[in-house]
Amino acid sequence: MSQNTSSTPESGASDEAVAASTSKPPEEWVTGDEPATGAQLSYLETLAREVGEVLPDSLTKAHASELIDEYRKRSPRVES
Repeated sequence: MSQNTSSTPESGASDEAVAASTSKPPEEWVTGDEPATGAQLSYLETLAREVGEVLPDSLTKAHASELIDEYRKRSPRVES
């Protein structure tokens, strides 16, 4: 049995309102100063190879997220 997760008038929030309230710039993240996650680092290593970049030795979650966005724009494999 699947659960319906679409917004309805009864739920009190539209998809746009939920997205606006849950997306913050990385510099405003509460955990942005924590070390990058393993998933972020793994994905970044792949993207960095594709765009010819070398990753810094240590990355925060926020900086890793910013680099992912930057490298995705430059990657020939990732569609915009």
